[in-house]
Amino acid sequence: MATTLATADAVDTSTASVPSAIAAPLTVRPGRWIDGWNPQDAAQWASVGKTVARRNLSLSIVAEFLGFAVWALWSIVVPQLAGAGFVLSVDQTFWLIAVPSLVGATLRIPYTFAVPLFGGRNWTIVSALLLLIPTIGLGIVVQHPSWGFGALLAVAALAGVGGGNFASSMANISFFYPEAEKGRALGLNAAGGNLGTAAVQFAVPLVIVGTAGMQLQRAGFMFVPLVLVAAVLAWRRMDNLSNARSDPRSYGVAARSRNTWIIAFLYIGTFGSFIGFSGAFPTLLKGQFPDVTISIAFAGALVGSLARPLGGILADRLGGARVTIAAFAIMGIGVVCAIFSLRAHSFGAFLASFLVLFTATGAGNGSVYRMIPAVFRFGATDDEDRARRVKAAAGCLGIAGAIGAFGGFLVPRGFAVSTALTGNIQAALWAVVGFYLVMGLTTWAVYQRRAGRYGTTVI
Repeated sequence: MATTLATADAVDTSTASVPSAIAAPLTVRPGRWIDGWNPQDAAQWASVGKTVARRNLSLSIVAEFLGFAVWALWSIVVPQLAGAGFVLSVDQTFWLIAVPSLVGATLRIPYTFAVPLFGGRNWTIVSALLLLIPTIGLGIVVQHPSWGFGALLAVAALAGVGGGNFASSMANISFFYPEAEKGRALGLNAAGGNLGTAAVQFAVPLVIVGTAGMQLQRAGFMFVPLVLVAAVLAWRRMDNLSNARSDPRSYGVAARSRNTWIIAFLYIGTFGSFIGFSGAFPTLLKGQFPDVTISIAFAGALVGSLARPLGGILADRLGGARVTIAAFAIMGIGVVCAIFSLRAHSFGAFLASFLVLFTATGAGNGSVYRMIPAVFRFGATDDEDRARRVKAAAGCLGIAGAIGAFGGFLVPRGFAVSTALTGNIQAALWAVVGFYLVMGLTTWAVYQRRAGRYGTTVI
């Protein structure tokens, strides 16, 4: 039996109707399906919509937080494998760090379409429960060193499902909020998810310490109750929107625009660096400074996560292109300082350099995402053209988010190749500096140059 929502206090149990002169009515069908959702209706938003949206956002952040934590779990487990009896080469070590990012990036676009197909609440439940597979698998496989590298790699690949959660979570929340508040909501959702990387790198070194020595299986098993709680909360408190529709054609429209591929390239530099360096940082610390506890690695992901909304705020005031250029410049400086700190074998300088790098990647994530609507909105001629551009911007968000995540694969694999060829990671770091230079110049040439297409327009 369907019920009609009247006020914010009656979201879950109301049976009264909303006068049509005040707000369009909302009805709730079994399975927590909401009909008539329209966040652009100011009266509906004020009376009921805002409370419903905030509740779904808060629970989405919880689920996405766990998704990112599972995605990043191997980054902090890999440096501990030797203590559990595994003997791995440097190349194998970086494969275990890289493969979750590869799988997660690949899953992002199909996960985006899951929300309209199954419902945001329903897919949040399913995607949360899927996290049980890689976490329980990890808890089992790390207890059997005789199973070898192949078993570790297979379970590490399964952790990629956590990376896919970002795309479905962002798609779901975008349907709940009006255009004027969508940027802030998505920024909070993204930052909350990114914090999962820092949390897992902080918690695992504490959890795996037991009276009988290192209990590495706890790194996986600790997530089982957390995932079950998240799934139950989503089942009890989240909602499905019947009018949530994803247009696959938006990806086709976006794919035909060169801006989509330029922005995706830039996002490899910002988000790809964030997830790639986050994944590799504990292993780098273990290899370069073995006397330092790797639990400090969480600080990098933490500052990067917190800087993401700051980058969006700065981009709103100064323009996304300007903030992105500054981010790439600071990222390059951070990496150069890290190289010289390695040569001096200075842990303090190395840590400070990476914290600067992580802060700039976070700010760059926010500014690049802020550029997308501005770029696609530029030059609209009429309402029909404006609608087409909005569709293209939505497709660009999905494509850029997926391609950017591949940076999480490229960074650790670059370290592996550099180590194999030169004996250290410095060559890979110099290559990263070169990429940042190219990306910064690309941003300036395409979106900031006065003689360019956009002229003095703030992008």
